[in-house]
Amino acid sequence: MGDPALARGIDLAAFSIALTMRLRAARIPVTEGGAAEFARALSSLQPTSMSRLYWAARLTLVRRQADLAGFDRVFMGVFGASLLARDPNARRALRDSLPDSHIAALFSSAGSESMEAQGVGLPWATMEAVRVTRDRGDEGPSLELRLPGRLEAVEGRPFGQFREDELRALRSWLDRASVDWPQRRTRRSRRHPAGRRIALRETIARSRRTGWEALTIVRTRPVIRPRRMVVLCDVSQSMQPYADAYLHLMRAAATRGNAEVFAFSTRLTRLTAVLAHRSAEAALAHANDRVVDRFGGTHIGGSVRDLLASHHGNALRGAVVLIASDGWDSDSPEALGAAMARLHRRAYRVIWLNPRAGATGFEPLVGAMAAALPYCDRFLAADTLIAVREALEVIGTAAWQGR
Repeated sequence: MGDPALARGIDLAAFSIALTMRLRAARIPVTEGGAAEFARALSSLQPTSMSRLYWAARLTLVRRQADLAGFDRVFMGVFGASLLARDPNARRALRDSLPDSHIAALFSSAGSESMEAQGVGLPWATMEAVRVTRDRGDEGPSLELRLPGRLEAVEGRPFGQFREDELRALRSWLDRASVDWPQRRTRRSRRHPAGRRIALRETIARSRRTGWEALTIVRTRPVIRPRRMVVLCDVSQSMQPYADAYLHLMRAAATRGNAEVFAFSTRLTRLTAVLAHRSAEAALAHANDRVVDRFGGTHIGGSVRDLLASHHGNALRGAVVLIASDGWDSDSPEALGAAMARLHRRAYRVIWLNPRAGATGFEPLVGAMAAALPYCDRFLAADTLIAVREALEVIGTAAWQGR
């Protein structure tokens, strides 16, 4: 960007959207607000160096630390390699404008092929194809949460602005998405050639056939079973914009995750059997009829206390508990804190989804939310599809902790 001719006549909005789409294609979530902030940053800063352009994009488009490496690869592939192809001295200029450690990481992933051989011109005219893959290794199964084309266009839009057809597309995606719901390791084991443990009894028994020489090693691995999951969803007046989308998430957890699901406003209502209906339309209609206190007041502390005292409270033992609420409560913060302390001691993990946590400058300063936060293992935003995908990844990751 040091050459003034490169920045002349650029449509900043189109430029921002092009980079945003490239990052999304590399599985890096970028919201519509982030793309708008990047366009405003370009208009205000008018970057004249690669360093200023890099930091303007990184500070406005990247939300998670885990996405920094992928962002660097995309940025280098889109801008750095194209600039090097048209100007042999650009490598030296880029090294002068960025830190040495960062340059080393960027150039190591850029490759040595010439961009001219690939027919790639200026980065805002024709961008090269950059793919970023995430290797989870042996930490757990990989997630396949790719959105269909209809939902990719609205993945950064708040759920309160979804149309009816977009909500149906959301429900269809949740029914088909390959989500790793919570699992646990049992005390039982089974034979497996790649197992880490050696079954001594079976190995010694087989060695009797070979003169007590253990020529065949019998290996085992633990048996994995689904871990119990409990979902509590706030359907009060303050949660009205997100209630429909959360109902689809609750149905997916009930039908595919074998979860116990509850809705609460002024009282607690069990919806497991209702949402497990084969027909999605019938399930949602019955759920709306069952929750008679929908869009009323909020009693989070009382609802959690009622769940702990009911016969369904045993389902919380060793379970992953997912609470979806904005934290606005009519009960006292002390009551919610006491109920959450009991819940945290009984559950395996407590994950809180707050749709208002995705807003810029949000801080959990509300009395109820501040009282519940110390007893939450994870506190996540859940106002957009991007945030929901991140929450599903967290749920899948939590299933493999402590194995």
